[in-house]
Amino acid sequence: MRGSPCQSGDLQEMEEEIKQHKSKFFRRAFIAIIITAVVCAAAFLYMYLQTYTRVRSAGTYKVGNASDNSYQEFAGGILKYSRDGIAYLNSSGEEQWNQPYQIKNPFLDVNDQSVAVADKGGNYIMIFQKDGLKGEIKTNLPVEKIAVSEQGIVAAVLKNESTPRIICYDTAGNVLVEHKSSMMGVGYPVDIAISPDGEVMQVVYLSVSDSEMTSRVCYYNFGDAGAEKIDHQVFEKEYKGSVVGAGFFINETVSVVVGDNCLTIFKGKDEPKETKTVRIKGEIQSVFHSGRYIGILLKTEGTSRYELCLFTASGRQVLSRRFGGTYKSAKISGGQIILYDGKQCSIYTRFGVHRFEGEMNNNILEIFPAFGINRYIVMDANGMEDIRLIK
Repeated sequence: MRGSPCQSGDLQEMEEEIKQHKSKFFRRAFIAIIITAVVCAAAFLYMYLQTYTRVRSAGTYKVGNASDNSYQEFAGGILKYSRDGIAYLNSSGEEQWNQPYQIKNPFLDVNDQSVAVADKGGNYIMIFQKDGLKGEIKTNLPVEKIAVSEQGIVAAVLKNESTPRIICYDTAGNVLVEHKSSMMGVGYPVDIAISPDGEVMQVVYLSVSDSEMTSRVCYYNFGDAGAEKIDHQVFEKEYKGSVVGAGFFINETVSVVVGDNCLTIFKGKDEPKETKTVRIKGEIQSVFHSGRYIGILLKTEGTSRYELCLFTASGRQVLSRRFGGTYKSAKISGGQIILYDGKQCSIYTRFGVHRFEGEMNNNILEIFPAFGINRYIVMDANGMEDIRLIK
């Protein structure tokens, strides 16, 4: 039995009303979502683009013998080390492991996965990862410099009068490669770096001839690319009349050397090639880097002001900021550039936003961003402090 024309018309009207109601509902919901997103974005930008000048403590965590320790950010937590041992703390100050030792002058080399601790002038090196001790190395000559790969391979410069040795060890202490240098030859090794996979080593040498200083950077490949090369050396570049004091790897294929008047980017793994040289104007105060950026803190020529410069791994400058005052420590962490000295601290984003300018509650021994907006972990003589930036 068919419905009447009246019933059919009522049904159509009802369906139309339902469609209109749904359309209005979705339109209003969409507008509400857009408004909420705009408000949230505006609130975020308001907080993000401000320069904060004060801090508020959100919590403190006591650390034993805090004033006698040194600290280093590592793997989302913090390394606490001294002459008596090293420990790894999480972001709440809780000790995850503790390794005692007796090292007179401990110093570290750290990457994302591994850390090597050595005794400056001594004969002992230890390798750690986030879960604890991975290996120990005894050297037959005093340790002068070290570099560690992500897997824990250690390259070390060992002091030996005029012929220092450069030796690579695995985590078991076995010698993988040994290389000698001399002031009469390529020069004295002033810095050393190793690629994340441990396959390529970069060494910066300095020599003096006829009262002129000459720096050299050499690359050694311990894989197939360097197998047929003398001493595994695959590349060398000379810097006459210049002092190159620092070298490091940004990633597997990009490495950097920094001299008193230039910054040079090298790219390539088998045989690195120079891709860009940036001229530096000013006296370099410190050099620091992350896996993506290179930072340089300069004293501006002819003034008492300083300049913060940030470069990408390709050598493109993305930040330049001038300011008064001095900062003895500088680092990149969580995409932020952090400058500090005593209580004084200044924080910039990699986009140039000045996030903070002011003082912490105590002298800063280490600082890094923590999870959350405007939140940082500060290590000081009292232990660990969780702080928030405020106006």
